[in-house]
Amino acid sequence: MFAGLDLQAQVDAQFSQYWALPSYYNAGSVGAKEKLNILAATRQQWVGMPGAPKTFLVGADMPLRFLKQNHGVGLLLSNETIGLFSNMSIGAQYAFKVKLWGGNLGLGLQIGLLDQRFDGTKVSIPTSDEHVSTEDGIPQTELQGMAFDMGFGAYYTHKYFYAGLSALHLTKPSITFDEKYETYIGRSYYFIAGGNIPFKNTLLELQPSMMLKTTFNITQVELTARLKYKKFLWAGLSYRWKDAMVVMIGAEIKNVVFGYSYDYSLSPIVKATSGSHEVFVGYSMKIDFSDKNKNKHKSIRIL
Repeated sequence: MFAGLDLQAQVDAQFSQYWALPSYYNAGSVGAKEKLNILAATRQQWVGMPGAPKTFLVGADMPLRFLKQNHGVGLLLSNETIGLFSNMSIGAQYAFKVKLWGGNLGLGLQIGLLDQRFDGTKVSIPTSDEHVSTEDGIPQTELQGMAFDMGFGAYYTHKYFYAGLSALHLTKPSITFDEKYETYIGRSYYFIAGGNIPFKNTLLELQPSMMLKTTFNITQVELTARLKYKKFLWAGLSYRWKDAMVVMIGAEIKNVVFGYSYDYSLSPIVKATSGSHEVFVGYSMKIDFSDKNKNKHKSIRIL
């Protein structure tokens, strides 16, 4: 008897502080702030479990005005290792900005490459009469493949709220290894929204947010509430449906922002891990290319 099974690889990393990393999910968010933004994040998921996911992300974006029109541009690099697999993604992002209903709408496109590797040299096959030491279906060499990838997103920002809808892996990348093995990456869809609710006569702000992600086979929802004090310190809680509870803290000092979150698993996987840790840090710098800010020098001969 023979059976065929279509497997889809999941390359989108899990981030509990998704609200701080909008460009990872939605290219329409690049250039949403009038500053050059540089951001790095790392996540150690399911600490204590062998081969658990480890993720690193770095990105930058900035607004750009060209031909009397607002735009946004950005770059994004992410890498995640899961067991013997590693997934690296690099993408260039562009967003077209238009003013709408008192806010700004960004329509963004991301194009890039996916690089996937499998370290077959670390495959462990038990030695016994019931096991074959070599099996063509189990690669035992280092494999590597690449594919073109594309994503699209719409991201709307207002004074008191934001919302974005995006689709990643529109090209359904298929990566071939050594002409024998192949992985297929299906499309994934994201909806992100959040707001800022100031309390009257206090220095506190409530910042609720949510993210829904789906492949139409698997759907996951996250709900978050952060309380911010004096636009400086924050703390919050998040619930990932049937998966984890998250606590987070952070601060914003001048042009630097950083945050930390801890996930406590609510599924049976809690028996094998002490939880997940995540850290991000960002730096923003105001940019202005207008003529009035260009340095002007006078010749000492005509002083």
